[in-house]
Amino acid sequence: MDESANSNVKQFVVFKLGKEEYGFDIQRVTIIERMMKITRVPKTPPYIKGVINLRGEIIPIMDLRERFRMPSAIETDDTRIVIIKIDEVSLGLIVDEIMQTLQLTEDSIENITNLGEHAFVDYIIGVGKHEGRIITLLNPEKILSLAD
Repeated sequence: MDESANSNVKQFVVFKLGKEEYGFDIQRVTIIERMMKITRVPKTPPYIKGVINLRGEIIPIMDLRERFRMPSAIETDDTRIVIIKIDEVSLGLIVDEIMQTLQLTEDSIENITNLGEHAFVDYIIGVGKHEGRIITLLNPEKILSLAD
């Protein structure tokens, strides 16, 4: 019996942070924006860069590099803000570059329980394999809960 024919296919927005590739389920992504003026909000964690006003909606902006304790990067023409939405709450995530949208079957996504007690395992839903590349698939609900 060929199980791959029954495999669910999911689509992901793939982006880069440094040299690593990450992905979000495309159903969580509402829009991808160029960098814009971010208004700082006092007394927020350093990884919360502030808020933007996007067509009348105030959206908090999180720097994923800082959240993942990566060295900060200089903003370039490729830097983007990925707006995700979970349960009517929007959050903007600063990423280095959008790579592509990609379809992955459930068979090509591996569970990451074997990573042990790594600090960021909670943010990861799995690892996608595509044409020799490894794409870390992030859990937007966990990332959003960080902004509370």
